[in-house]
Amino acid sequence: MVTAKRKVLAICFTASAMLAAAGGVTANSELLKMQKNADDWVMPNGNYASTRYSELNQITANNVKDLQVAWTFSTGVLRGHEGGPLVMGDVMYIHTPFPNKVFALDLNEDGRIIWKYEPRQDTSVIPVMCCDTVNRGLAYGDGKIILSQADTTLVALDAKTGKKIWSVKNGDPSKGETSTAAPMVVKDKVYIGISGGEFGVRGSLTAYSLKDGKLVWRGYSMGPDSDTLIDPNKTTHLGKPVGKDSGINTWQGDQWKIGGGATWGWYSYDPDENLVYYGSGNPSTWNPVQRPGDNRWSMTIFARDADSGMTRWLYQMTPHDEWDYDGINEMILVDKKIKGKMRKALVHFDRNGFGYTMDRITGELLVAEKFDPAVNWATHVDMKTGRPQVVAKYSTHQNGEDVNSTGICPAALGTKDQQPASYSPRTGLFYVPTNHVCMDYEPFEVSYTAGQPYVGATLSMYPAPGGTNLGNFIAWDADKGKIVWSNEEPFSVWSGALSTAGDVVFYGTLEGYLKAVDAKSGKELYRFKTPSGIIGNVNTYMHNGKQYIAVLSGLGGWAGIGMAAGLTDPTAGLGAVGAYASLSDYTQLGGTLTVFSLPD
Repeated sequence: MVTAKRKVLAICFTASAMLAAAGGVTANSELLKMQKNADDWVMPNGNYASTRYSELNQITANNVKDLQVAWTFSTGVLRGHEGGPLVMGDVMYIHTPFPNKVFALDLNEDGRIIWKYEPRQDTSVIPVMCCDTVNRGLAYGDGKIILSQADTTLVALDAKTGKKIWSVKNGDPSKGETSTAAPMVVKDKVYIGISGGEFGVRGSLTAYSLKDGKLVWRGYSMGPDSDTLIDPNKTTHLGKPVGKDSGINTWQGDQWKIGGGATWGWYSYDPDENLVYYGSGNPSTWNPVQRPGDNRWSMTIFARDADSGMTRWLYQMTPHDEWDYDGINEMILVDKKIKGKMRKALVHFDRNGFGYTMDRITGELLVAEKFDPAVNWATHVDMKTGRPQVVAKYSTHQNGEDVNSTGICPAALGTKDQQPASYSPRTGLFYVPTNHVCMDYEPFEVSYTAGQPYVGATLSMYPAPGGTNLGNFIAWDADKGKIVWSNEEPFSVWSGALSTAGDVVFYGTLEGYLKAVDAKSGKELYRFKTPSGIIGNVNTYMHNGKQYIAVLSGLGGWAGIGMAAGLTDPTAGLGAVGAYASLSDYTQLGGTLTVFSLPD
């Protein structure tokens, strides 16, 4: 009976894919429907709202202790395995770091390989990939699996056969442009950003045709209005029009042309408003003295029209960034009562240590509070101006000069990096993987050369004062701007979270544990040591009537770059190597998918 049901679902999936091929609008309808089927996992963050929540409830707080390994799969690739699988019907799709292999696995046969795609890329792209050779996942739409390769090649593969349908180059690695992000499909378009803020690239979000890969529009993070797709009279920042060429006039001369603002994080979409939401990263260079001004629109939340790319509103979280607090973390879209009023809200946990709650229609700032008490670089955010109030002693740009500042919290990798949080409508709480790390930051003058590092700072990282733990896993109230509970972890929590209708929250640790905790109390209910450190994002699906939990393990990413790249200098890896040196006592490199289920 159950097998017959799965066959019907598979037939429906095939039929919907065939219908989607008839037109782009149908492709959007297809994904809107598919994201509601809790049996599958059709987008990197589960749905357009990036909640990473599942309605599946077979695994509960009472029985999660009985989880066991159902099957495993080795990817054959070392270095950091970020992102996670897609699941549709009887097929799972997984990816790897460079060289960016893609596998289609048969769930009826414990992961038998249906097809494999292995691109040939020039290895010269590896040295220009900041913070490991990671890739954050695949997208699906119109019967296609979409991959963004390290060398910026965007590829559409036939979901059934793995055959390449089209490919297009999104950037130039010789200039430091690379790709680590997971694409997103909306309607008849594929959206993808760019990496390379440490090489002086100019960030952008680009929309390509899902049908044939043709460029539709590109919106830059900085530059003239024609490049940023900003209407100076209609685009707003905290409710006020931004004015003409706002992406130029806070830069000195032509610095905006190498201004950074990379867009390598996550993308969310509100189909009612037809808006795509994402964040831009650090301005280039890391030495703030060399780029006076607010450096708009780096470190900014963008709300763009999905069809035209025009910017409705934006909000710059860290003007004139002095600490590398990239703003690329996910935008979680929830309809929720905030300050006594129902809102279409956007919740964002920024690298700078502040958790933001905003009205996602207007861009109004509703809440901005620290989600780690160690954060000290700013006292608070002025709710009228939106500006963080910087503490002078933790500034790296004082009186027009470079300053070697110490004891800055958080470190450059932020209170949270790109590893996505989760939201449960059952508890109304957000579950956030965090870093509890501080730093010393010494800027120095650096010259720009295309394709060469354009950093201009030396960093050292270490645990925040008062303890030895480098991470916490927290539950957050986005209305009050308060931590509800917090679990200490010896290392940063570099894994994406998953919450479920079974009132269980899952995440992974750098030592390699998959952990399950009670959604209400945070009490640990289960742990299992996987073969390598987990920096992947946990997801769940149903197959043949049984709920499964899946996660990629494979140490790497910024926190694990020392082991992944064989670095030993404590200041290497932009300061991370020293802080995470003891990881080698707990785990080793490796790429493995581990799938869990309850016993029969």
